[in-house]
Amino acid sequence: MPSAPKDVERIVEVVTREVLLALAEQEQLTKLPHGEHCIGECEEGICVKTCFDHVGHVINAGAERITSTLGGIPHDLDIAAMIDHTLLKPDATPDQIAQLCYEARKYGFASVCINPGHVKLCADLLRGSNVKVCTVIGFPLGATSPEAKVYETETALRDGATEIDMVINIGALKGGDYTWVARDIRGVVETAHNAGAIVKVIIETSLLTDEEKVTACLLAKQAGADYVKTSTGFAGGGATVEDVTLMRRVVGPEMGVKASGGVRTFEEARSMIQAGATRIGASAGVKIVQGEQAVDMKMDSVPVPEKAY
Repeated sequence: MPSAPKDVERIVEVVTREVLLALAEQEQLTKLPHGEHCIGECEEGICVKTCFDHVGHVINAGAERITSTLGGIPHDLDIAAMIDHTLLKPDATPDQIAQLCYEARKYGFASVCINPGHVKLCADLLRGSNVKVCTVIGFPLGATSPEAKVYETETALRDGATEIDMVINIGALKGGDYTWVARDIRGVVETAHNAGAIVKVIIETSLLTDEEKVTACLLAKQAGADYVKTSTGFAGGGATVEDVTLMRRVVGPEMGVKASGGVRTFEEARSMIQAGATRIGASAGVKIVQGEQAVDMKMDSVPVPEKAY
């Protein structure tokens, strides 16, 4: 009895998946001539392969559609220590930046996230504290050249930044130019890591399809980034539980996931953490922490029933 077209299509899909996964695993171990090598990653229905030259620069990148899934990861961490206290408005004044730093010290936030022009001020105000100085690169459009992003990163690091949130070239990703995107990310990652700083890659989820989100996360992972981040907050959309869940499944437990854009309450922040976020980007950090404190006080005020014996 001849196979139905749907059955044949399913068989082909399964075979294609297994072949691509096997090739990806083999390419992780195979060295190409002159020190070149390739890395393959397969998650959420997509395989991305990135090839590097002997000094680690991207020479080729590409993606292919397959079928696969990976489970999510729950988290239960202190909220204040997960918040990047953020002020990225173009009209932010030095006094407002100083207030941001004061609040970050007071509540024990992970970092302050500010535009590059404020890095020196924040580095001075936060010296001696555990609060990191985070700045944004290629912000908010991501459309500058890889070379410009590297230069911007070098300047920010000299000024005192210890965390870098970079925006990918969204148009290049959507146009299928994965080599450009990989080179874009890797240049910033290498520059930051050489200075001991970490990199969060903003993929701007509101402008991407699910397939593009997966590809962006895999490219960031292969380039050695430390986090993937949902949004700039300037593209008409922000973090969603669905996007955070997807991003966590794709990158696995090796990378951080930052939920940013539109997170304004403790309940929203908690839902992002439960979905797999390990960092929250928010301008409402104080409100979020106060909301957590209110919940804790409410729990403490619940009367304990007396024992009947």
